[in-house]
Amino acid sequence: MSTTMTVRLEDEVKDRLELLSEATQRSKSFLAAEAIVTYIENNEWQIGEIKAALKEADAGDFAGDKDVHALARKWKADAR
Repeated sequence: MSTTMTVRLEDEVKDRLELLSEATQRSKSFLAAEAIVTYIENNEWQIGEIKAALKEADAGDFAGDKDVHALARKWKADAR
């Protein structure tokens, strides 16, 4: 099932979408829908990762200063 939605675009963005539509032989609606799906998926993933990291931090499950400095020293030594 799908639905219709109106979106306001800057003229330049609309022109670029039209060019892309012609180049890919896809409709502007198809390209816009794909872009929205990708945007939502990326942001859902990012928010999920942030929430997971906050839970880890609240539980104290993260590297302390000592661990971070040791890792930095290791990477500095390996980089030479």
